[in-house]
Amino acid sequence: MKNIYAVVLAAGKGTRMKSDLAKVLHPLGGKPLVEHVLASLSELGARHSVVVVGHQADAVAARCRAPGVDTALQEDQLGTGHAVLQARAALEGQEGHTLILCGDVPLIRPRTLRALVDVATSRPAQVVGAVLTAVTEDATGYGRILRDAEGAVVGIVEEKDATAEQREIREYNTGTYCFDNARLWSALDRLGSDNAQGEFYLTDVVEILVRDGHRVEAVICEDEREVQGINTPEDLARATRDAEAMRQGERA
Repeated sequence: MKNIYAVVLAAGKGTRMKSDLAKVLHPLGGKPLVEHVLASLSELGARHSVVVVGHQADAVAARCRAPGVDTALQEDQLGTGHAVLQARAALEGQEGHTLILCGDVPLIRPRTLRALVDVATSRPAQVVGAVLTAVTEDATGYGRILRDAEGAVVGIVEEKDATAEQREIREYNTGTYCFDNARLWSALDRLGSDNAQGEFYLTDVVEILVRDGHRVEAVICEDEREVQGINTPEDLARATRDAEAMRQGERA
């Protein structure tokens, strides 16, 4: 894992938490959400991680201080693609692959990240990335994974931009990716904001790479508990229960 880098998206305010505390600083098991994510990256062996901060930037940055971890400021909230671009100065030009994940997904396991990295790096040369997905009965609220007739991933559509047919797709985007570093920054340069939210979507990187003739694979996470983001106090309570259940399951 010497050439694996990471970008952790942690700039959001988290208004649905109904708290003055930045979302990623809410504690789970006595440790802020973002620290759980960084711990998984450390166990994975990521060489250099950049946490993109915004709301309460100084407070979040203070909890992220660790060897091999830097922060980058996203002053304006212009979308996930724009957020990743804030890490460019630290990571562009590095040979290897970059993991991108959210700072509010505390239960992601190192072994799941390792499986994603393995697919992104161990396949034929035309494979330049992988996206972590999950399958559920009702994917409302999530971006849907688009596949062609042969089953190859061709893109991701956000729910607000999806057609009625696309909203019936049960495979959804978890917001965790691994891309070849050079291909990532090249694709980010070509992002546009012509969409329902007027933002620069990181998800559009997949379609750009496929259009360039590359392949992006999907890795389905079998345990949905790992990829659930924390957006509300109820989500945090659920994650606390899930964390304990997962620990007990690993001991069994």
